[in-house]
Amino acid sequence: MNIEANLWIRRFHPSKGDVVRLVCFPHAGGSASYYFPVSQALSPVAEVLAVQYPGRQDRFAEPCVDDVHELARQIFGNLGPWTDRPLALFGHSMGATVGYEVARLLEEHGTTPVHLFVSSARAPSRRRDERVHRMSDDELIAEMRRLGGTDSSVLGDEDLLRMVLGAVRSDYKAVETYLHRPGPRLECPITALVGDDDPTTTVADAEPWRSHTNAAFDLKVFTGGHFYLNAHTTEMLRIITECLAATAGE
Repeated sequence: MNIEANLWIRRFHPSKGDVVRLVCFPHAGGSASYYFPVSQALSPVAEVLAVQYPGRQDRFAEPCVDDVHELARQIFGNLGPWTDRPLALFGHSMGATVGYEVARLLEEHGTTPVHLFVSSARAPSRRRDERVHRMSDDELIAEMRRLGGTDSSVLGDEDLLRMVLGAVRSDYKAVETYLHRPGPRLECPITALVGDDDPTTTVADAEPWRSHTNAAFDLKVFTGGHFYLNAHTTEMLRIITECLAATAGE
């Protein structure tokens, strides 16, 4: 199997060393390319694998997956060839929930991630009744503008914006209809990261991630909103690097 030809997993900066692989899961409407700068910055200490969901960029013609559990199942099914090294997982917003479910599948099948990073995401036990995926196109675009994170060149191009709305709507449906299924706690450490002015995820929403692991838990609070990480990239990367370095030293 040619792992480089796998449409689900993108490796922008292959590592020649035996470093941890950090699997990164995009936010709603996001794509693998969002993590290119992260891959570049972390390449000395980790090999970043960015997940590409169907229905965007070079997978635009494929149908989106609007169920978190099914999306996690398909991603897990494509991670097998990459498990010859330790895996850590990082997910932002919707990607955190997907990453959590992938971590559960990995552990269920005998592979415990060395760390799970969950960014701007409510703990699975903190569900709200939200219906953004049922909004009109104009309302959905307004929500995208409110949260930030969408490239200004996309928001400024009406035709391009209308093209990505399908994936955005599908992703919102996936996360808004997600129901946490009972099961064992994770055995890997969890670090939750959140902005102190996030309109969708409060610090109180992020703190209960603690109850989803039997290992260590840490909560990092940044100034900013849902995409706090765009303004705190250096600090976020430092936290990831330190956590992975501590894992390597064990």
